[in-house]
Amino acid sequence: MSVIDHTAAILLRLMGSKRGPSLDQERSELAFEKRLVPAKQREVRFSDFEGVAALKERGGLRSDNWENWCRLWQQNPAMAVAKSKLSMGWVLETSRGIVGYQGSVPLLYRFGGRTLVAATGTSLVVEPSYRACTIGLLASFYRQPGVELFLITTAMPSVGEVSKALRARALPQRDYDSVLFWVLNKHQFAKAVATKLGLRGGIAAVGAAVGAFTLRMDTCIHRRRPKDITHKFAITEIQVNDIGEEFQALWQRKITETPRLMADRSPSSLRWHFTIPRSSSTAVVLCCHRFNRLIGYAIVQRSIDRRTGLRKCLLADLLVEQDDFSVTLGLLESAYTNAVTSGDEVFEVLGLPRNIRQILMLWHPYLRAYPAPSFFYKVTDQGLAQRLSDENAWYASPFDGDTTLMP
Repeated sequence: MSVIDHTAAILLRLMGSKRGPSLDQERSELAFEKRLVPAKQREVRFSDFEGVAALKERGGLRSDNWENWCRLWQQNPAMAVAKSKLSMGWVLETSRGIVGYQGSVPLLYRFGGRTLVAATGTSLVVEPSYRACTIGLLASFYRQPGVELFLITTAMPSVGEVSKALRARALPQRDYDSVLFWVLNKHQFAKAVATKLGLRGGIAAVGAAVGAFTLRMDTCIHRRRPKDITHKFAITEIQVNDIGEEFQALWQRKITETPRLMADRSPSSLRWHFTIPRSSSTAVVLCCHRFNRLIGYAIVQRSIDRRTGLRKCLLADLLVEQDDFSVTLGLLESAYTNAVTSGDEVFEVLGLPRNIRQILMLWHPYLRAYPAPSFFYKVTDQGLAQRLSDENAWYASPFDGDTTLMP
């Protein structure tokens, strides 16, 4: 392992850490527990927006907005397919207000010719004094009627343990929780590392300079980049709103290939998924054509990391007809080039099937692994459950669940 591998590991560890409570906080929490009032669980209502938003802010989650609230549960394509009313989630409520929340967003999935109504859990947050009630929120999520597939794709270790207790399974797709990444701006990355290590002033500047030099040397020695970028196909860039009927034709051809569980990628679902109101993240679509026919696309989503300030570019989705190697390679190279030319500082890839990751491993990425599985699923059909125990039955990526769905 190189020096920067150790540095990146330290950065990841620090990004996941939180300061312990101060003495005043502990006294405040103890006093609150003494006057703890009963909490009742019920389904979320549209009128809960402000209470849930305030709870998420107190819990350190990303803030939401009313437009996105409407997008998730009024403009959602899955609502038109469901045979019964689907839940928005559950809250814990006391006389003082909402103290717990588990969101549930309906989604559509395909397995061969079968359409499945799914739900993804999102934004689980519970006030510290009511954490014992978390299992009730998760149990309600996994037992809701009208849903055939349940997903939680951003689970913390504790949520994963409760999910397993509720008979959900970890995703069998190999290495899903190992993030591949390339440092595009060595100086900014090294500055972020120095900041997370608590360095200040001149020491921080020296540390950033040494880190940037180490990164440059490491990248050069290990050739952490695409080999020789030569596009054999016409690859163009469009905006999410320009996704049209040629995407529907590609999607229809794709689902007739070997059956795999895949989130719905019809044009309406793609536009809905990546059009996030008042979000700091943006997405662009890279299209690959052969003889004027769309044969593959990649979607990259860029954002600014709240903790480090780094400009990140994530490969949010990739779909290629017949998993053609040359087309896949061309789209991956274009996604990397797009990140470089757009001034992004880190390019990341999460999940995707083994054939795609094998190409990326040839570029010698850095790797960081989550401490525990983060992707859990449960299905109501036992025959389908047996088939999904096979890694090859999945096409899991950041397009699944709420990984790229929320602000």
